[in-house]
Amino acid sequence: MMIDSAIFKISGQILDNSKNLINTLAQLTQLYEDHVIEKILIILGGGSLANFVREIYSEFKITDELAHWIAIYSMDYNGKILKKKFPHLGIIENLNNFKKEKRIFSVFFPYKEFKRIDPLPHNWNVTSDSIALFCAYKLGLEECFLIKAVDGILDKKDCVVKQLTTSEFRMLKNEGDLAKIYDNSPKLKEQTKPVDSYLTEFIDSYKVNSIILNGVSTDLRIITYFTSTNEESKIFSRIIFER
Repeated sequence: MMIDSAIFKISGQILDNSKNLINTLAQLTQLYEDHVIEKILIILGGGSLANFVREIYSEFKITDELAHWIAIYSMDYNGKILKKKFPHLGIIENLNNFKKEKRIFSVFFPYKEFKRIDPLPHNWNVTSDSIALFCAYKLGLEECFLIKAVDGILDKKDCVVKQLTTSEFRMLKNEGDLAKIYDNSPKLKEQTKPVDSYLTEFIDSYKVNSIILNGVSTDLRIITYFTSTNEESKIFSRIIFER
């Protein structure tokens, strides 16, 4: 498999753990250096900083508008930290600049771009998952990769569901047939899904599928997804739009 361009959103649980982050970046770097993917754009979750914004939002009753922009700026801030740790990464603040490059491996700072176009609802249902998918749509990509601390969508038996439509995902969620997933922050409630609740609406609206890959595993699941010819060896979940 050889891909021209790909977006990888790195979740907060990967970002906040140095071993997880090094594992994920090492795999993406190898894919880039081996020309498996010619152009890579990394989008970062808010991580512990976004969780802090949630606490401020709850405790001090700041507006949805203010919380939205602080949370997006936290993605820029995390990008600056990532750039210091991995200086070989480039920086993109305008998606059109990414389109123009033939070879690029960069982290996206969304604040300026999203202040300019302001495409998303300003509430906590929209997280960096939806931001990443929107960026994939703007770049004309068919897929968006979400690097998480889980293997994918898990059913009640903790089995990975490799592919499902948005309506199938919503049905599993509404009927309580997804495994419980716990965030590492004690102040956040347990979740029954590893993606934000707005993502499936974006998948259907923009016709961009989302693929969840585990960045924690030492089995190199990101590299395996792109390079293995053995489909059974690949562990992932793909959420596809309704046709």
